[in-house]
Amino acid sequence: MTEFCQLQLTCTDEKEALDVADKLLKKRLIACAKQMPITSDFHWQGKIEHAEEVFLVMESKLDFFKKVEAEVSKLHSYDTFVLEAIPIAKVSKKARYWMENELGKA
Repeated sequence: MTEFCQLQLTCTDEKEALDVADKLLKKRLIACAKQMPITSDFHWQGKIEHAEEVFLVMESKLDFFKKVEAEVSKLHSYDTFVLEAIPIAKVSKKARYWMENELGKA
């Protein structure tokens, strides 16, 4: 059975988030991307930083993580971006059908 996941990624701004989502959707590496503006606080190069970013939450397959990571590395402005995969334990029947039909083959 297909193992689905939610992918999480912060982007520098809305344009970058849209570019990443569009590229991944066109390659059928994700079925959906949701964007939310966020404020991030983090350690970077010995200091605490604060940034306004856009948070992407995307539905995909765990098997696609390396392909997604490779595509994001071509598009993302950060040298050190954080892409995380969270396995989905359960998904509704119709959503599973939709994702299986919209995502590409591994």
